[in-house]
Amino acid sequence: MEARSKRKATDAGGGNGDKRAKTKKQWRPPKTSHQQNGSSAQNHTAKDIHSGDSGIWVTCGKGREGKCVMEMRDLFNEYAKEMYPQSADGPGGGEGKAEGEMDIEKEIQAELDEMKKPAKGQLFTHVRVNLQCVVFFKTIAPVVPTDLVKRICEDAMKNSAIKRTRFAQRLTPMTLMGRASAEGLEKVCLEVLAPHFHQEPFQRRKFAIRPTLRNHNLLSRNDVIKQVASLVGRGHEVDLKNYDLLILVELYQHVCGVCVVDADYERLKRYNISEIYEPTPPQEPNVAATAKAEIGAQDETTDEVVVKATDEDSAQADLEAKGEAKVEAMEDVATEV
Repeated sequence: MEARSKRKATDAGGGNGDKRAKTKKQWRPPKTSHQQNGSSAQNHTAKDIHSGDSGIWVTCGKGREGKCVMEMRDLFNEYAKEMYPQSADGPGGGEGKAEGEMDIEKEIQAELDEMKKPAKGQLFTHVRVNLQCVVFFKTIAPVVPTDLVKRICEDAMKNSAIKRTRFAQRLTPMTLMGRASAEGLEKVCLEVLAPHFHQEPFQRRKFAIRPTLRNHNLLSRNDVIKQVASLVGRGHEVDLKNYDLLILVELYQHVCGVCVVDADYERLKRYNISEIYEPTPPQEPNVAATAKAEIGAQDETTDEVVVKATDEDSAQADLEAKGEAKVEAMEDVATEV
C-alpha cells in the first residue's frame, strides 16, 4: 500500500522531468491564397510587368525606396478618389449587403471573396525592381498615368509651400509597356504614338525623344532614338528644345515603356516633384574663373604690347647702327683725301 501511494504521489507531482506541460494553442483562421503568397504590393517583381501593362516610374534617394513606396501609394490613392471616384475604393467598395440577414456561412464566404478581390483590382500595385533609387507602380484602368502625374505636378506647382512628399523625386508615366526588343518597342510605339502623330486631319508637330536605359544592353540609346523617330512618320519636325510633344522611352531589363507628354513637361520641372517643392538655386558664375580669364586676356594684351615695343626698339637700334656706320665711312673718305 505504501508503494502504491508513493507511486501515485510521484505521478501527481509530475516527477517525470522529461515531459513538458501541454499548452493550448490559440486558434488562428486559415490563410487564404492571397495571404500565403504575400500581399501583391510586396511580392510582385519585374517579371510581373507584362506587355499591355501601364504604370509610373518614381525615383528617390538611395535607401529611401520603402518610404517612397508608402508615400506615393497614399498620394496616388488620394488622387484616384478625386479623379476616378467610381473605382477608387476598388472592387466591391460600394457593394452593400443583400436584403435580410445573411447567415454565418455566407458572411464568411463574402469576407473571403472580399479579401481576394483587392489582389486583382488594385489601381496601384508596387512592383519590386532590382534597382537602387527607383520604384515602379503598375496601374490599371481607369487610371491614365500621364493625366495623373501631370495633375499631381500641377497641384504641387500651385501650392509649392505645402509639401506633400518627402522622398519621391521624378515621376515618369508609362502609357504602355512591352518587350524590350526592336519588335516589342515597335509594337508599343505604334499604339502610343498614333493618337498624337497619325491622326486625321494631319497636324504638323515638333517633337523630341528622350530614352532612359536601366540594366539593359540589347538596344543602344541611338538604336532606340532612330527606331522611334522612324515610327513617328514623315511630315513632323525634330526640335529638341521647343518641341510640341516629347516622347519618353524607358527600358528596364526585359521591358520597355513609352508615353507622350506635352510642352508643359519643362515648366513642371520635368515632372520632378522634389524640384517643384524645393527648386535648386541657380548656379552663380564662377568668379575665380572669370577673373582668371580677364587676367589671361590682360596678359595677352601686355605680351602684344611688349612684343610691339621690342620690335620698335630693335628697328630704332638698326637705324642708329646704320647711321653710325655711314658717318664712319664719310670720315674715312675725308681722311684719305
